[in-house]
Order: sequence, then C-alpha cells, then structure tokens
Amino acid sequence: MSMKITAKGRVVELEEGSKFQDLVPLFQDMEEYPIVLVRFGKRIYELHKRIPNVDQECSFLTLKDSIGMKSYHRSAVFMLLKAFYHHCKDVPGFRVNMDYTLGGGFYGYLSGDVQITKELLEKVKASMLEYAEKKMPIMKRSVSTEDARAIFREVGMHSKEELFRYRMTSRVNIYSLGNFQDYFYGYMLQNTSYVTLFDLLPYGDGFILLLPTPEKPNELPEFCPMDKLYQVQKESSLWARKVGIGDIGALNKQIVQGDTDSLILMQEAYFEKQIGNIAMSIFKEKKRVVLIAGPSSSGKTSFSKRLSIQLSALGLKPHAISVDNYFRARVEAPKDEEGNYDFESIQCVDLELFNKDMLSLLSGERVELPRYNFFTGEREYKGDYLKMEAEDVLVIEGIHCLNDLMSTSLPEESKFRIYISALTPLNIDEHNRIPTTDVRLLRRMVRDNRTRGYSAEDTISIWKNVRRGEDNYIFPFQERADVMVNSALIYELAVLKIFAQPLLFQIENDSPAYQEAKRLLKFLDYVLPVSPESIPKNSIIREFIGGSCLHVG
Repeated sequence: MSMKITAKGRVVELEEGSKFQDLVPLFQDMEEYPIVLVRFGKRIYELHKRIPNVDQECSFLTLKDSIGMKSYHRSAVFMLLKAFYHHCKDVPGFRVNMDYTLGGGFYGYLSGDVQITKELLEKVKASMLEYAEKKMPIMKRSVSTEDARAIFREVGMHSKEELFRYRMTSRVNIYSLGNFQDYFYGYMLQNTSYVTLFDLLPYGDGFILLLPTPEKPNELPEFCPMDKLYQVQKESSLWARKVGIGDIGALNKQIVQGDTDSLILMQEAYFEKQIGNIAMSIFKEKKRVVLIAGPSSSGKTSFSKRLSIQLSALGLKPHAISVDNYFRARVEAPKDEEGNYDFESIQCVDLELFNKDMLSLLSGERVELPRYNFFTGEREYKGDYLKMEAEDVLVIEGIHCLNDLMSTSLPEESKFRIYISALTPLNIDEHNRIPTTDVRLLRRMVRDNRTRGYSAEDTISIWKNVRRGEDNYIFPFQERADVMVNSALIYELAVLKIFAQPLLFQIENDSPAYQEAKRLLKFLDYVLPVSPESIPKNSIIREFIGGSCLHVG
C-alpha cells in the first residue's frame, strides 16, 4: 500500500511504513539549508521516525530555524562527548560538564586528573570530524526509567541517574552514537554528517565549543572573550556545587528531604551579602552616580531598591531614577526594519534631557524630574523636584545604562556601573544546560500575567523581539560594568513552576507559541515544586510572583 504526502505545494507518493528521511531527497532542492526535522500536522518529528498514515500537511525545519539549529547544537555536543570520553577513558574520575553560553560559544570544563590543552582539543576535534565523515547514525531508543537510571549509574553519570529518580514518566529516550550512550533534552539530528562546522578553543578553566547560529548557518561566530561575565558565572557555578546543588536532580533531592526553608534563607543571605559588598564599594569610592543595566526580567528594580537600602545603612541618601521616565513621546520612537516601533532602542530615550538633568543634579541645582505616562505615551511633570546634598547618590536603572551615550555628560569619576542578569547556576544534568533566557522568560511570563493580564502566549510572541533588542542594545556593553551581579536564585525554578505551568497549559496546539510552550512544560516537568510561603518579602523573585515589600509591582 502507498500513501500520499503533501509538502510545499507538491504531492508525493510513498510506501506505507516509510520514514521522514525518505522525504528529504524529494524536497531538499526546495530548501536553502539542510532539512533536519519535519513538522507533520501539529507535531515535530525526527527524520528516523515512521510517517503516520494520516492525511496531514507536511513542512520542513532546516538549520535556519531555531529548533533545527538547536538539534545541530545537541548533536555536536553528543559528538564532542563521545570524542572526549574516547581520548580520556583511562583518566580516573573523568567527566565532561557543559555549563553555559559565553561570548558566542558554549563553555564546558573537565573533571578528573586531566588538563585542557590545545593538543587534547585538536584530538577531540579530529575525532568529531571523523564521526561526521563516517555519517554515524544517532540512534534513539525508549527504555524504562529504572533501566535508564541503571545505565547512567554504571557509567558514572550520577546527575542523570538522580534526575530520573524524581520523574513521573515511566520511560526515557536514550540516544546512542556507536557504543556511547547519553540522554538529551530535545530533538537530535539523524546522523553525524550534518555536523561539519564547529571549533574548539581553550578558555579559562575549560574550553569553548563554537557552533553556527540560525542567523548564519554556514559560518561560525567570532568568539568574543567576556572575562567579567565568565568570572561571575564561574563563581555562581562553584557556589552552587559547593552547597551541593549544581543540577536539578540535586535540587529535587533537597526538596524531597523537606529542607527548602534553609535552602531559601541560605540563598537569600548569599545574595544580600553581595549587595552589601557592592554598597560598601560605592561608599568607599565616593561614587555619586550608580548606573544599573541588565536584560528583561533580570530583577533590576528589586536590586536597585535593595542596594538603596544598603546605601542608606551606610549613611548615604540614595535617589532612584528610572530611565523609562525619560522616554521620548511614543510617536517619536524609532522603527525597526519591519516598520514597528523599536522600544528597545536607545533612541527612545531623550538622551540630551537626561544628561542635562543629571548633570544639573550633580552640580547642586534643583531639578523637576519627569514621569512617563505609558498609557498616553507622553512625558509629564507632576512637581517631582530633587536637589542633591553632599551624601546623596543617584541610583539610575535602565536597560541602556552601560551605554556611554546614556551618561556622556557626567564626570567619569562619579560613575559606578552595575550589570545584572539571571545567570542560573543550575543545569538539567552535566550535559544538558539550562539557557539563562529560559529563566528570564518564565519570570516575565509570570509577572506579565499578574501585573498586566497578559497570557503566556502574549509573552512568548514578543520574546523574540525582546531578545533581539538585548542582543543589539544591552549585551554589547555588559563588559563595561564595574560589577556584575547574578540575580538567579538556586531554588526559583521550583517556585516559578507553580505559577508558569498553568499559564503554559492554556496555550492550544494550533497556536504559533505551542511548540515553545510544550518545550517549557517538558523542562518544568523535571523540577519538583516549592511553595513560595517561606520566601522573604524583599526577594528578587517576589518582583515576579508577587508579595514584594519593595513596591515593585
């Protein structure tokens, strides 16, 4: 028997029982980039899967699509792991840990008695290219959860063993590359032949894996060393491991043991200590202008208020200034290439007025500060006058604060620059990292729903534009910071789950946001929930879930 498949306006006939890979040679000439996954009806399939014998429209995902490129990334990591374990198989206690993104690449480090050298990385790279040339199939099989735990216990991948201990699902998908087995969170490529573009570089205490992006699938990005960002991420990861919670399995174990109150208090104490240290630096250096920048949902508002409290405790008098109040009238906002208002652009800010007012304040003049009315899209003046005294400090918060254009008129010696972001120190396991953007997306989703009545679908739909604005206007300036702050809380995913999960389940399967909602739901399924009852009212996470005493919305 045969079945008819429709894709890209063309109808083809295949034998019943055919696989999606059989469609690739029939349609590849209609795609600019390699086909790596197939959307059949409302579901996405890997190429090795059999085509269901139902009448559904078929479309293709290539390396130009985010989902397709993420499959490339996972498969490249799989090949890298196999190569590393091959070359270091005799090293006692050897492990590879994939940790976070950095400077356009993926940072990883090794455990055990082994050093990262150019020679070792060259050997690993050569093995990966050999795998690609052999077109090794990436095999997938389903095993029971108990069998999966036994498999990973035997090879010493204990973070995976612990991860599956707390999953309700009865079965787990295991991928194999030759005799090397692993678990990955997400779709994989059909075989290794696709992965020919990559590079390995030594960096810090580990290495950088460079891979292409959906924007430029045929070229590698340039690696941009980001030493300050690396340092804060390294410190956060080391602290998480020191307290015994470097991955979700370890977090779940702590939750099951019923000791979340002490975990929450320990994390909050650690964060408060950092804020106190920053306040002391500002005090000792006699800085009068504190500039706080960071991407969406990094907790800038809560942080600026907690920092102000610490400054007050040192005898200073902080004054909060929001750059948002200096927005130009909405009709004057610049537009992007699609003709939409680009509210992330620094040109939305009246830079001339902002610099004039701040310089006047530093000069001891009395200034009336504006308020921005987001309903009318206009600046308003309501009699908010400010005159600075000798012990006064301006605490200025806004996404562009590290851009020199924001404070070009202010004396350099008066400035103290802070960059804040939620850089989660947790990983799913040692080979599956948690993108920091996922944590911020969940934070924003929960806050948008609580404060603005937005649905999860609304938040997901604008997230791409938010991220584009961050790439253009925030991340290029982060290394200018005097201090970097990680606002991610080691326990927060367990709390966000309670609020985000119901919102994500509201998204129907015919929505453009469905695949992203499905991915996030699967991700949250790894984490056991924690009640927010014991979270202090000044915690950064309160800015998103509600109940803050800092009046942050």
